[in-house]
Amino acid sequence: MDTLDLARLQFALTAGAHFLFVALTLGLATLLAVVQTTATISGKDVHLRMTRFWGQLYIINYAMGIVTGLVMEFQLGLSWSGLTNYAGDVFGSALAIETLVAFFVESTFLGLWIFGWNKLNRWAHLALIWVVTLTAYASAFWILVANGFLQNPVGHVVEGGRLRLTDFGAMVANPAAQAAFWHVLVGGLIVGGFFMAGVSAYHLRRRTPEWELFRKSLRIGIGVALPATFLNAVIGGISFQTLQPAKSAAWSGDADRLAALQAELVARLGPGDYLPDVGWVRAGGLVMIMLWLLMMAVAGPSFLLMLIQPAVYRFRLWHWVLTLMIPVPFVAMLGGWVFREMGRQPWVVYGLLSTSEAMSPVTRAQAMFSVLAFATVFAVLIAVNTWLLARHARRGPGAVALGDRPVETPVPVPSF
Repeated sequence: MDTLDLARLQFALTAGAHFLFVALTLGLATLLAVVQTTATISGKDVHLRMTRFWGQLYIINYAMGIVTGLVMEFQLGLSWSGLTNYAGDVFGSALAIETLVAFFVESTFLGLWIFGWNKLNRWAHLALIWVVTLTAYASAFWILVANGFLQNPVGHVVEGGRLRLTDFGAMVANPAAQAAFWHVLVGGLIVGGFFMAGVSAYHLRRRTPEWELFRKSLRIGIGVALPATFLNAVIGGISFQTLQPAKSAAWSGDADRLAALQAELVARLGPGDYLPDVGWVRAGGLVMIMLWLLMMAVAGPSFLLMLIQPAVYRFRLWHWVLTLMIPVPFVAMLGGWVFREMGRQPWVVYGLLSTSEAMSPVTRAQAMFSVLAFATVFAVLIAVNTWLLARHARRGPGAVALGDRPVETPVPVPSF
């Protein structure tokens, strides 16, 4: 692999790994907010314990996601200084807003939610988790505004060899960003729904004493996963209207159209290879679609089975299937991400800045060392996150520390 391929591999590994944490955060935050809303309105202990259990899993994933996000921030400066020099004044504005939303607003309100248990009014405490959820949506939105600009650059002019933003509204309303945001947001609900259903099925299969808690959680997970899976297919179809011509031709396998596009770009830009890797584009899209079919095949019958109380408690084969389905939405999300990003190549800013021009002036040895270092760090972070989530999910609600009332040692009363 040459230096450019190593730099691309490094960014793919780090961005893809971080995306896994983001997907679960978006979905689980929404489900957690719904569960706590139910607990606040009903006042039932089972809903409160559900909130504490799923809240602890959410916090673990959120914390690890923040760590991976901080590590990924080094990418632009290390390997892609050409991109920041050329287009940083434009898409950097969206990234700056995302940073303010994610690291200041979302993290602040999440901290208040964590430490506000048993201290704040229950309605105020509920409001905090909804603010956390909405700011998570906002964070994803601004990231996809930045990515949408790279996919379909709008609202700018070129001055002095650099891009300058002239129409902020056009960048925000970019169809490539809007469609992607809703696709990712609903995809996060699929991830969260299958995660909640899979963990609940694990405990029901093991005949946990907390059968009522996990019966309700299973129904919420499946009740969200099925419509979200269906809806995302509709949004995905709409998203195809925003594809670049080369990506669309690569997906359909239209050799004549690809040849015509290559000839057109050579005539306009000079000699070069201006087409994406057809194999990667088709592989990413097929993985996404095939796993969508699998999720529909599981979520559809599961919706019917969850209405049959004996099946919820005793159908162990179904419990196994739901537990094994936990990683499937993650892989489907990665397939969609590969389809979107590989289809943009060989451009970083589509039609304006090539990937090779965006690279920092690094040697192959430096790039190789950087890839190994980042891959090692992210592999450790993913392993730790998976272990922590699995450990706390297996231990169940009885071992949850979040929101637990501390046992106060009585103060001895002196006798006189």
